[in-house]
Amino acid sequence: MIGFIDDHRQAHGIEPICKVLPIAPSTYRDHVAKRIDPSRLSARAKRDEALKDEVRRVFEANFRVYGVRKVWRQLQREGFDVARCTVACV
Repeated sequence: MIGFIDDHRQAHGIEPICKVLPIAPSTYRDHVAKRIDPSRLSARAKRDEALKDEVRRVFEANFRVYGVRKVWRQLQREGFDVARCTVACV
């Protein structure tokens, strides 16, 4: 939805689009502000961003055949304290 609003806000405006879509204008503005200034992200979101690179590295290093469980176990072996569900979402 955020991408749709970004694409059409010049023609229609944010509020009219948000009236039709099930999203509050403040939610859209908050999302855009976090995209512009990553320091506004929550601690979990910042950690997830940092873990993305590690998950991708392990996945690529193993010929892109490791699943969530194996990537999670490899990260555990390397000393990362991360939940398996976090690896699945990242």
